[in-house]
Amino acid sequence: MGFKCGIVGLPNVGKSTLFNALTQTAAAQAANYPFCTIEPNVGDVAVPDVRLDSLAAIANSAQIIPTRITFVDIAGIVRGASKGEGLGNQFLANIREVDAIAHVVRCFEDGDITHVEGRIDPIADIETIETELMLADLDSLEKRVTALEKKARGGDKEAKELLDMVQRCLVLLQDGKPARLVERKAEEEKTFLMLNLLTAKPVLYVCNVEEASAHDGNAFSAKVFARAAEEGAKAVVVSAQIESEIAVMEPADQKDYLDAVGLEEPGLNRVIRAGYELLELLTYFTVGPKEARAWTITKGTKAPAAAGVIHTDFEKGFIRAETVAYPDYIAFKGESGARDAGKFRLEGKEYVVADGDVLHFRFAN
Repeated sequence: MGFKCGIVGLPNVGKSTLFNALTQTAAAQAANYPFCTIEPNVGDVAVPDVRLDSLAAIANSAQIIPTRITFVDIAGIVRGASKGEGLGNQFLANIREVDAIAHVVRCFEDGDITHVEGRIDPIADIETIETELMLADLDSLEKRVTALEKKARGGDKEAKELLDMVQRCLVLLQDGKPARLVERKAEEEKTFLMLNLLTAKPVLYVCNVEEASAHDGNAFSAKVFARAAEEGAKAVVVSAQIESEIAVMEPADQKDYLDAVGLEEPGLNRVIRAGYELLELLTYFTVGPKEARAWTITKGTKAPAAAGVIHTDFEKGFIRAETVAYPDYIAFKGESGARDAGKFRLEGKEYVVADGDVLHFRFAN
């Protein structure tokens, strides 16, 4: 199960620097954290999770395998991208293929690095890219209306539902608002996703600040956080300069460097975790002497589908899930202790897997 987060941003905002730091960090961890570069602009990175190390220590696991998320460094955008300016067509096509957008925003001043718009204004930068995405969505939806209206008049139920959603999204987009803000019921989500709109993607704003503001951010990033709160998005602060330096250091040196700049962990860890949360993902674990492994599923996934992430046969032949919650596994020093304490559970097909569950699946061949 792959989840992709596309990194976007105007030129000279630090987008590629952050992506390179992500991939360099992952490559340096390759001994413990599987990493691969699928294409020059695509990298799989481990999702940091201290719980996995704790589980492995209790089970004396020989190998630790974290869950992963894919980041895609998407071509830069300029005004007019929705009409094909610059690398606009490639940019828009690549965004359609990702599950979420990590929007890198310049929140630092530096006379040596020219801003494409000639000024430092993160909100205006956000609006430049958002406008291009909205224009592309408007064009896409307007082209569908006539055909959908004809099918709807002919009694096509799906066409009627799609047409209603298209019209509601058009109202928002024409008002300068992204489609993801459209009010919809849970049962309408499938119809909404069928439209495959660029502005339907959940957004994480990555505020690239100068080194001195890497911990708490600055006045520029504060504006971005306020905007994110207004639209139900997420935001994090990082310093691309710091991250690029950390990425090429030995682990022991990283700790000293982070201490020196007043950080508890690399900012990229926050970016990875925030991307994971943005996609509404959660982690469950399988633990044993051979390996301790994290698995990614979406929130609300039931036990059989969670088993299917490991292997399709597990889902097809699912019998039950043997379950221990992470806090109980730690508190009682493993599965045996949790069983003795009455914290070991047998769950059936309707069980909704919780974040941190330690699971063993029983299935029929």
